[in-house]
Amino acid sequence: MGHPAAAAGGPRRRPIIEAAVELTARDGWAAVTMARLAEQVGVSRQTVYNEVGSKNALAEAMLTHELDRFLTAIRAAFDRHADNLVEAIHDAVRDVLELAGDNLLVRAIASATHGADTELVPLLTTRAESLLAEVKKMLADRVEAYHPALTAEQVDVVIDVVTRTVLSHVVQPTGTPAATADGLAWLASRVLAEPARTPLRFA
Repeated sequence: MGHPAAAAGGPRRRPIIEAAVELTARDGWAAVTMARLAEQVGVSRQTVYNEVGSKNALAEAMLTHELDRFLTAIRAAFDRHADNLVEAIHDAVRDVLELAGDNLLVRAIASATHGADTELVPLLTTRAESLLAEVKKMLADRVEAYHPALTAEQVDVVIDVVTRTVLSHVVQPTGTPAATADGLAWLASRVLAEPARTPLRFA
C-alpha cells in the first residue's frame, strides 16, 4: 500500500525531491536515505516518508521532476516559433542540451551507466522508457500543428531520429549544444523541404 501523500504531494515534496537530486549527484544514490533528506530539508523522517513514499518512488519522483524541466524548455521553444518548425526544433535541441549540461541528475545517471552508481539505473530504466514515449507523443502533437507534408509515420521517424540523437549527446556530447542544434535543424529542414513521395514500406 503506497502513501497517499506521495502521489498528490504536499508543500515539502518539492524541496525533498530537489535535495535528493543534489545528494545523488554529490554522493551517489546509495548515500540517499530518508534520514539524510530529513536533516537536509529540516523536517522529520516521517514527513519525508509521507511526502515521497519508498526510495523507489523517490527515484521516480526525481526523474519526473527533472523531466518536467526539459518539457518546459521544449514547449517554450515551440511556442516561440509557432510559424517555423525548423527554428522550433533548433531551439528545442539547443535548450535541452544546455539544460542537460548543467543537470545534476542527468550527470548522476550518466556516471551510473559507466559503473559509478549502478543501483540507480535499474530503478529508472522502466520509468524512463514510458516517459520517453510520453515525450514523443507530445512532440508528435506539436509537430502536427505545423501541418508538415509528411505522413504520421514519417513524422514519427523524424522525431525518433532527433530524440535518439539528442539523448546520445546528453550522455556523450561531441559538440556544443548550438552546433548539435544546427545540425539537426539542417537535417529537419531537408526532410521537410523534400517530403517523401511514397509511404514507408513497413509502417
